[in-house]
Amino acid sequence: MAQDVITQAPLGFGLGLRTQHFDAVLNTEPDIDWFEVLSENYMVAGGKPRYYLKEIGERYPLVMHGVSLSIGSTDPLNMDYLKALKQLANDVQPQWISDHICWTSIHGVNSHDLLPLPYTEETVKHVAQRIKTVQDFLGRRILMENVSSYLSYQDSSMDEWEFVNAVAEAADCLILLDINNIYVSARNHNFNPLDYLNKINPKRVQQFHLAGHSDYGDYVIDTHDHDVPSCVWDLYCAALKRFGGISTMIERDANIPEFYALEAELTIARNIARDTLGKAHPLNAAKNRKNMHEGKVIA
Repeated sequence: MAQDVITQAPLGFGLGLRTQHFDAVLNTEPDIDWFEVLSENYMVAGGKPRYYLKEIGERYPLVMHGVSLSIGSTDPLNMDYLKALKQLANDVQPQWISDHICWTSIHGVNSHDLLPLPYTEETVKHVAQRIKTVQDFLGRRILMENVSSYLSYQDSSMDEWEFVNAVAEAADCLILLDINNIYVSARNHNFNPLDYLNKINPKRVQQFHLAGHSDYGDYVIDTHDHDVPSCVWDLYCAALKRFGGISTMIERDANIPEFYALEAELTIARNIARDTLGKAHPLNAAKNRKNMHEGKVIA
């Protein structure tokens, strides 16, 4: 597209919205800039999840994050899923929608895992065309996230960061850069995570994910069941220096603590951004979440 800036203004610092925290969010209205919701959890016509989503969405900006698009599969795109996703987006009016550069299903069977792809020109063309189809159907750009991986393909002809850049450029989509996933894959495949950060196109990065992992010495697994470790905080600092003030959130999907503990962890991210970028950085400017919420922009 012609314009120089294709990402939207930073939302600030957010958290993944989990059912355990619904009441805490509504009862205390914590000083969180935005929430990310798992799309598949709300693809129902009504019920308690949709009630809470509506109530929280009236107070905070929301973004939608999916795990079932299976953009890299050779199965046809699941149009029933896409219709439900579009209906949810129409109801929620999220700031943006994201999913993963991976495949999850084949021959109609869902593995319920985010499986890596071979990094080839053929795969770039396949994935980019499917992303274009999804974007045309939804009527908006989407964000695609790098996944953690535990194996590599002999057919791969490029590095992962080259692949992510090529997909984003060919599809004209945006990037959700998962900092923890970069660290996990770097450990598992013995590359320098800073090389990854330094080669990703800053123009297309709209969001960061931060999370914890399980370290088994010889390998690392992206489990989202621990606090963000120091190695990921260090990489986040480097990402801020590279990309500037990018909307940042913390994911926690297992061993979920009380809400105040995640608030405290998010404060660490705020402090790192302040110390790295200065007090006038754009993430601080996004702190007035009520004004941001009233001026929603659809990517």
